[in-house]
Amino acid sequence: MIAILTGGPGLGAHVTGLLLRRRLRELGATGEVFLAEAFWQPDRRERISASKEAYQRDFRLARVGQRLFRNLSDAFDPMLIASVKKRWHDDGVRRFVVFSGLWLPVVERYAEEFGAVPVDVCHADSANSPSFARRAGSLDRHREVWLFDSAGTDIPWTIRATTEPPLRWEERDRRVLAHGGGWSMGTYLERAAELSAAGLPLDLVVRDAGDAPDLAPGSRRFMMDPSWNPWHDDGFPPFGEIVAAAPPVYEQAEDHHQALDLTRRAVAVMAKLGGGTILDAFTAATPIIGLEGYGEHEDRNVRFCVDLGIGITFETWRDTGFSLEPLARMHRRLLDLRDRPRDYARELAAT
Repeated sequence: MIAILTGGPGLGAHVTGLLLRRRLRELGATGEVFLAEAFWQPDRRERISASKEAYQRDFRLARVGQRLFRNLSDAFDPMLIASVKKRWHDDGVRRFVVFSGLWLPVVERYAEEFGAVPVDVCHADSANSPSFARRAGSLDRHREVWLFDSAGTDIPWTIRATTEPPLRWEERDRRVLAHGGGWSMGTYLERAAELSAAGLPLDLVVRDAGDAPDLAPGSRRFMMDPSWNPWHDDGFPPFGEIVAAAPPVYEQAEDHHQALDLTRRAVAVMAKLGGGTILDAFTAATPIIGLEGYGEHEDRNVRFCVDLGIGITFETWRDTGFSLEPLARMHRRLLDLRDRPRDYARELAAT
């Protein structure tokens, strides 16, 4: 069994872990996902909801909060951790894939108690996320796997989010997908209003049904089920379209997150740039319009995509008059890069 250890804030790393589990199963290997927050003490989980609401209201507060990120290892419930470590041992865990630095003290204690097991530190972002930055001194004790590497401006590894090939440029809807990541944070609503004023249709993912600017004709709105949280449901987030005079009907796909379907049909995805969004865009060969990030790692993600020729900042794109020509050029660049990275799931399944 391969234990895939994720963390929930933003959902990008967690959803990437779910995609890795699905891909391993396709390849005949066993992978199980363990979300850090599911093993926290209840009062610490309750704080997540409060932080989410505050950060959605005030993105500047979110950026400050990210800079003050601290070690949350004391949030784990000791009894739950003891139980899961026994399960790993009983199930014969043969490798840990760690998507969140919150888990590193746990797997290191596991090695002391049950014996060493190989650990992959899997970076969904192009630079250390806050949880890994806090554990930087121990990262070199493990194999680091970079899906996107800002230091080398490269894509060394990938996790195939779908086996479907990218849609041809001519087949795509002329919509821009705009979202704020799993927590619906950032400046994307303001930027969506600018695009709508310029007459560009959008697929806009909002945090509640009334939270949207006036949209250009041909636009659509979507939202994630607000009652869903990943520590009670280990599937992909339920997702639904908002239509007039009817509540959203949420559906939960079994093999991928449904925002990927929107990414595949769009001419660009516009968001604060977490690693999950980059993976969607790379898989779908969909250009990236980068907005202000949640923290330094997301700002680095934007610079990485610009330097690699697969992304553009919103300000630079606005200076072109929101032309589709640079987006088409980035789509071609993404197609050229498609076969560069190694298939991480296939390598794991074979070892």
